[in-house]
Amino acid sequence: MKKKYRNGFFIFGLVLLGLMMTQLDFQQVWDGLAHAGYWFLAVLLLWFFLYFFNTTSWYIIIRSTIQPSYAQSSSLTAQPSLSNAQPKVPYFWLYKVMVSGFALNYATPGGLMGGEPYRIMELSSYIGTERASSSVILHTMTHIFSHLWFWLLSVLLFIITEPMTPFMAAILAAVTAFCILGIWFFMKGYKKGLANRAFAFLSHIPGAKKWAKRFIDKHHDELDNIDIQIAALHKQNPRTFHGALLLELACRFLSALEIYFILLVIMPSADYIQCVLILAFTSLFANILFFMPLQIGGREGGFMMSTSGLALTPSAGIFVALIVRIRELFWTAIGMFLINVGRRKTNH
Repeated sequence: MKKKYRNGFFIFGLVLLGLMMTQLDFQQVWDGLAHAGYWFLAVLLLWFFLYFFNTTSWYIIIRSTIQPSYAQSSSLTAQPSLSNAQPKVPYFWLYKVMVSGFALNYATPGGLMGGEPYRIMELSSYIGTERASSSVILHTMTHIFSHLWFWLLSVLLFIITEPMTPFMAAILAAVTAFCILGIWFFMKGYKKGLANRAFAFLSHIPGAKKWAKRFIDKHHDELDNIDIQIAALHKQNPRTFHGALLLELACRFLSALEIYFILLVIMPSADYIQCVLILAFTSLFANILFFMPLQIGGREGGFMMSTSGLALTPSAGIFVALIVRIRELFWTAIGMFLINVGRRKTNH
C-alpha cells in the first residue's frame, strides 16, 4: 500500500478513536478496571489468541484463492502459476493486518467501510488487487456466515437450557427466520459470487447509484473474476470453505469466555452456557445497529436486555458492557498503532 494511503487510514482511525474516548466516563472506567483486577488482563489476552482464529481462517482462504486452478476456471484472464508468481504471504504480517482491519471496523460507522478496503490495499502488494479483493470478500462473507450459524445454534441452546415464555418464543422464532434467510442468501452468494450482486444493489441506492454504475462499467471483468474465485472456493475446495467456517464459528463460541471471565468477578457461580447466550443476543442486537461506531449504545443495550432475559441483575449487564467496551478500545488502539508497523516496501 502507498504510504499516503496507509497514513490516511492511520490518521482517520486515530481521529475516530479520539472521538470515542471522549464518550467515556473515566472515573467509571477506573472503578471498573479496579474491580475486574487480573480478570481484565485475562480478557485482553483472550483476544490476542482469538485473532489467530480469524487470521488462520483468512490465511487458508488466501492460500486457496492463489491456486492455479482458479485461473483455469476463468476464460477472462490467464493467471500465472502459484510457484512462479505468487509469493508466500507472511502469517504474522497477516495477523497484524487482521487486527488493524478489525480496529478500523470497530471505529468506522457502517462497520465494513474501514477495515475491508484497508485489508485489500495491504494484501494487493502480495497477490494483486483481484485476488486480494476476492480473499477479503470471502473471509468477510465467512465471518458473517459464522455469526448466522452462531445465532441459530444459540436459539437451539436457549430452547434446551432456558425456560420458555410466549414472548421469548416469538423472539426466537423471528431470530430463526432471520438466520435461515441469511444463510440462504450467503449460500447463493458462495455458489454464484457476491461482488456483482453487491454493486448491483448499490446501483439502486440514492447517492451511490451513479458511482456504482460507473464502477461496474469500468471494472466489469474484474468483478466477474472475483465472483468466479468466490464460487470456485465453495465448489472446488469444500475442505477450505468448511475449515474457514469452523474456525470462525469456534471463535464465536470461545469469545463467550470474555463474558464468563468478567462475570466471575461478581458472580463466582457464572455459567458458561448463559455467557454464550448473552453474547449471541448482544451481538445480534449490536449488528442490527451496525452503522454506529463501536455500536455505541447498541452493545450496552444488548447486554442489558440479554442479562435481564437470563435472570441476571442489571448491574451485571452494565459491568460486562463496560469491561467489553474498554477491551474494544484497547485493541482498537493496538490495531491503529500496527497500521504503521511492518510496512511492505515493494508493490506488485
